[in-house]
Amino acid sequence: MLVAPSLLSADFGNLSRDVKAICDGGCDLIHIDVMDGHFVPNLTIGPPVVSAIADSTTKPLDIHLMVENNRFFVELFAPFKPEYISFHIEEEKHPHRLIQIIKEFGIKPAIALNPHSRVEDIEHLLPELDMVLIMSVNPGFGGQKFIENVVPKIQRLKKMIIEQNLNTLIEVDGGVSDKNIKVLADAGVDIVVSGSYIFKQDNITKAIESLK
Repeated sequence: MLVAPSLLSADFGNLSRDVKAICDGGCDLIHIDVMDGHFVPNLTIGPPVVSAIADSTTKPLDIHLMVENNRFFVELFAPFKPEYISFHIEEEKHPHRLIQIIKEFGIKPAIALNPHSRVEDIEHLLPELDMVLIMSVNPGFGGQKFIENVVPKIQRLKKMIIEQNLNTLIEVDGGVSDKNIKVLADAGVDIVVSGSYIFKQDNITKAIESLK
């Protein structure tokens, strides 16, 4: 199980400290939520902050776009060379084209699905994807409760990936803690995004270790 702490729950007044803490604590990726105030009712961070994070860490970045006008934001953040860029299928009219654009930047493409969205809607795109991000809360804010009925959806997605003999990874974001990590692992999840659970612990290293 790979762990990607979500900076949405970090202390933005001490962001450098918190980035160092999760890296020293053994995280595998740094999850960065980019929100535009339109696709979701929240605004987060832009290129200057992501640039500072990229310059200060050797850990790969995992950029999750929760935006309208996906192509604009892909081109805006691609220069920081994240490992993954994920975009929401609910907002994209031309997903195959956008996947190819992300690949042309040398970045691994991923599609994100809201809790109500069906995995069957992206089955034909799976061979083109390096990862699928399943939201287990409604996107926009940290600290929400895990939506348990996404687990059968994860299981269906895993079955599709196996049937197509693919290496596509499954990432889950929202309400992840030591209370549900075993259920997610059993369902076939490869990467978990965890924000509040990690950053609210007194010992970030132990929090990350408990998920692993």
